[in-house]
Amino acid sequence: MKNVSIIILALLSIVLIPQSLQGEKLYLKETTYTHVIPDTAEYQIQIKELDRFYSNKKLGSSVEYGITIFRLFAPTAVKVNLCLFKKPEEKTGEEYPLKMDKDGVWETAIDGELYGKFYGYKVYHKGDDLNKSDKPICIDPYAKAVASYTSYMNPRRAIITKDEEYNWEGTNWVQRDWRDLIIYEMHARDMTAHKSSGVKNRGSYSGLTEHGNKGGIDYIKALGVNTVELLPLQEFGNIEIPYADSLAGRFNTWNPYERNHWGYMTSNFFAPSAYYKESWSKLKWNKWIGRDASQVNAFKDMVKAFHKEGIGVIMDVVYNHLSEYEIGNLKEIDKEYYFRLDARGNFIAESYCGNDLKTERPMMRRMIIESILYWMKEYHIDGFRFDLGKLLDWGTIEEIIREARKVNPDVFFTCEPWGGGYDPAGFSARGWSAWNDQIRNGIKGENPFNGLGWIFGKWYGNNSPQRIRSYVNGTLRRDSLGLFERKEHSLNYLESHDGYTFGDFIRIGSGEVDPEKIIKDVDKNVRLTPQQMKLNKLGALFLLTSQGIPMIHSGQEFARTKVIQPVSNIKDKDKGKIDHNSYNKDNETNYINYKHAKINQDLLNYYKGLIDVRKKYSAFRYAEYDSVKFYNHPKSTFGVSYLVTFHNQAFVVLFNADPVEELEFPLPPGTWEVIVDKNAAGLEKIYEIENKIKLERTTGAVLRLK
Repeated sequence: MKNVSIIILALLSIVLIPQSLQGEKLYLKETTYTHVIPDTAEYQIQIKELDRFYSNKKLGSSVEYGITIFRLFAPTAVKVNLCLFKKPEEKTGEEYPLKMDKDGVWETAIDGELYGKFYGYKVYHKGDDLNKSDKPICIDPYAKAVASYTSYMNPRRAIITKDEEYNWEGTNWVQRDWRDLIIYEMHARDMTAHKSSGVKNRGSYSGLTEHGNKGGIDYIKALGVNTVELLPLQEFGNIEIPYADSLAGRFNTWNPYERNHWGYMTSNFFAPSAYYKESWSKLKWNKWIGRDASQVNAFKDMVKAFHKEGIGVIMDVVYNHLSEYEIGNLKEIDKEYYFRLDARGNFIAESYCGNDLKTERPMMRRMIIESILYWMKEYHIDGFRFDLGKLLDWGTIEEIIREARKVNPDVFFTCEPWGGGYDPAGFSARGWSAWNDQIRNGIKGENPFNGLGWIFGKWYGNNSPQRIRSYVNGTLRRDSLGLFERKEHSLNYLESHDGYTFGDFIRIGSGEVDPEKIIKDVDKNVRLTPQQMKLNKLGALFLLTSQGIPMIHSGQEFARTKVIQPVSNIKDKDKGKIDHNSYNKDNETNYINYKHAKINQDLLNYYKGLIDVRKKYSAFRYAEYDSVKFYNHPKSTFGVSYLVTFHNQAFVVLFNADPVEELEFPLPPGTWEVIVDKNAAGLEKIYEIENKIKLERTTGAVLRLK
């Protein structure tokens, strides 16, 4: 084996670095570390042997009998020092050596209850100069609260916190049958960051739950959804790397905003993000945030407020990789143990995020499971959505749901069933739900250019009339076309944070908006044309009447548009165009504009009405497979109708997705009350009809037996 030195942090003193950061000496400096290029055969043997390390000791920092104990699992480290700070901005702190036990746990105990102090670790590995003090400060992966520095590489300090009793005011988990869930995917900041929300503390945990405003919790409650799914809120890397410059061996050619707004770059699995504690008009660089750990109670206050309204809270979590845009996390603590590496010790990145966690390792698995249970017990979280779930190993997937159900039998789990493969059926067999991308692609389409779906009168990919029926019934495996064992394992959606909004997909797919055109009047762009309105309503009708779990992304209910906002100091060649990947924009591109909800009030009311229908009538949630009877239309394969019955309820649901023909549908015997048509949706009868009904192209209806 031979050693080579690799420069992993470039010198940040050139003109491309913002003036505010030039001369910053504490974190942004050239540092040389040693990396061992292994003999592959010997290396693989050593890596496999790491599986034997396991410990049940309590990890992180804790106070017991007047002593503060620190423990870090790092079996391949050869030296670990604790660095203790009174303030996070201190350049040097008091250092204490840790000792490793036989199971790979490094530990030390210090007299005194060190609550409120800040700490991190210097971790040395084989080949390192053990006398070199210029090492990155590694964050404790078990830290319950974190102070972060708003700069490149996101420097952090763990905070020693006290386990204090929080007043939940009698609230606890919102426990529901999964079939009853109506999920609203949203971003904690975006829901109230726009001035139209009327919120005082815009973009914050507390702002989200302020009452008496157009935006936030009152809006969500009025919409009628019963569960919110929050984009990642575990502490994450807000800032990427300098644009048109290099750092950590990477050259940023992709992100002129230098931000990660959505949060899919987790740094700490046990700590709530400090960024959402404050109300920000824009991020202030070179500031320590979260230093008082008040984000802990702010997060709990938010969950409690939702629970008081009967609204469940699901967290979007990322356990497949760690933040790529920082130094001082598990990559430096123990790369060989915590990550999937190739034969020469390089990170494997099937996540396309630089590093994939080795979830099958016993102590990595333990960390993930303990994190899930911690959020359930400490924060009363009702469920979880796993990013790139297929990158987790099956053993971890199985143990997660088994252990979580011991705490809350109704805890909800869903995931993206892809990343390193694609296996919705595998998740369903283990009791998980999964995002149903087949419905997304079949009903809407894969892309708005040459991959339009059923609502446009197109059969995308392998979509067919038989598959439409399968989607209606929960995409079940029993019909040979499905994916899931149970209908409540199918999470049905047409829009998520990724890709174009459903409204923008339709604007482009209809041919009425050119995606390469600069949009100068965003209010005019958001206003739906008659054809766009019909397409939006048709998609909503299919989504909210089908068996399974419906998910709406925030703003979908009023055909939200994401037009890239002009920001004077950002060199974005696509400013003014519709955005399909707004992960990096902490501005009005992403913010919910409640003026736009008013502009498309007709569609918003339609969604509200459909949600009321779904909540009122259990036939759309509980009907048995054989209680859904389909009828063929003789004139068009895009004419779909079915009778659904449950107990004493009977409904006819009809769709005319034909882009050209008006279609007439015969009705079963009886008098039928139309409660949903091309214009309106709700619980009230619009009119009565018998024998047959005509539907215009690109419209649908729901009829209730009188």
